[in-house]
Amino acid sequence: MGAGKSTAARSLAQALGARAHDVDSVIEQRLGKPIDRVFAEDGEAVFRRTEEEVTLELLNAPQPGVVALGGGAVGHERVRDALENHLTIWLDVGVELAWVRCRDSNRPLAREQSQFERLYRAREPLYAELADAAVPAECSDRMQPVLEALNGLPPRSKLLWATNASADYPVYIGAGLVTKHGFWPPAITGSRFLVTDGTAGRLYGDLLEPLGARIRIMPGEQSKTIAHAEIVWTELVRAGMTRDDVVVALGGGVVGDLGGFCAATYQRGVRYVQVPTTLVAQVDSAYGGKTGVDLSEAKNYVGAFHQPSAVLADVDTLNTLPATERAAGYAEVVKTALIAGGELWERVRAGADPADPHVITACARTKLRIVARDERDAGIRQVLNLGHTVGHAIEAATGYAAYRHGEAVALGLLAALRLSGQNDLREEVAQLLGAKGLPTRLEHADPEAVVMATARDKKRRGSGEVPFVLLDAPGAPRTGCAVPARDLVATVRELAG
Repeated sequence: MGAGKSTAARSLAQALGARAHDVDSVIEQRLGKPIDRVFAEDGEAVFRRTEEEVTLELLNAPQPGVVALGGGAVGHERVRDALENHLTIWLDVGVELAWVRCRDSNRPLAREQSQFERLYRAREPLYAELADAAVPAECSDRMQPVLEALNGLPPRSKLLWATNASADYPVYIGAGLVTKHGFWPPAITGSRFLVTDGTAGRLYGDLLEPLGARIRIMPGEQSKTIAHAEIVWTELVRAGMTRDDVVVALGGGVVGDLGGFCAATYQRGVRYVQVPTTLVAQVDSAYGGKTGVDLSEAKNYVGAFHQPSAVLADVDTLNTLPATERAAGYAEVVKTALIAGGELWERVRAGADPADPHVITACARTKLRIVARDERDAGIRQVLNLGHTVGHAIEAATGYAAYRHGEAVALGLLAALRLSGQNDLREEVAQLLGAKGLPTRLEHADPEAVVMATARDKKRRGSGEVPFVLLDAPGAPRTGCAVPARDLVATVRELAG
């Protein structure tokens, strides 16, 4: 409801030279009255029977064209089965905007906000499961690029359409996307210049051929420096890369951050494609356009906002991850679930496999939704830093050598929950993290050095204190929170045991 399905159907039909059908309009024609009168005079059961009948007729037609489904059509099992044979696009509107669009209409199920929100949240998991592509509702009138991006989409893969003030781009998530199907985004032309580390490059580099050059860096955070960026820039120059070409960042978060930063700055900006091969990168760092390098004093202090031209997240690449790297990625899954709340948090707390494509897709969609509202990290995007203020400080205080990023974030999450006064939730999260082998005590860092390192956090403004992201409950983060120095000191000391 309120997603703009009819508008999108017309846009797609025009691009395809096909006919657009609107299920609700056909129902009104068949029953001879508007839908609100059908509900009032005949009851919802009559509407649902007719909805199923009309939807199946349109889907099973020899030339179905483009069909705009009713919001509740996915509630019919036979409709869900029929959709298996069709390309299905979900216009992801978000419950808040959907209510704003529908509240003053004559829609019979949009009379009371709490009921409307319950219905939307009940349907949302079905939308996510059935859709081949999830597209923000604000793109409903410009579907041609989405259609092009879907060309050749491998089976059991999903497309998330990322939209931002500076650029839109496709995110592809699926098993075997690169390793089995050799997929490459059809709209990305030009020579490919690979930036990778030794492990990812050895395992998957050949799958991205043809390549104009291969540039390898050492694995680990120690490679995320200006010195290594200069190595990459120099190699790109020597290999003859031009502005018509594309950097391919194959690897984890370090490769993605460094490769993206080099793309943002080489010849004042060239395109790049993220091919994340770690859990941290597939659930978080590959999306949103933050690129950069570290300084010895602070993490990610030099960088640029530069959106990728595409992201290819092949979940089968996670099969070769060491257990420690998979565990490190789990911390970002928990962080995202705490921010999102709802179904994602319930899945995670129930023990869902973090490498499940559904979990990875839900994490990516959560981040993309937030970034779409605040691309340059001036407001709501800061919720994504939950656990990262202390986490980044731990990394900096230990010279980026004692803890993986995800391990530091795990400790940072526990600190943030303690500062939030969420003691029961903190205990639950500690159990989740500990069960995956993540640290729940600070053992390899000086607490005082960690506290000092928080003062250099990028979110600090002027001479004021560093604002923290705290949590009132899963799904209810708060940004810009002042934390008294004594509370921060006590929290970090408690982490150290």
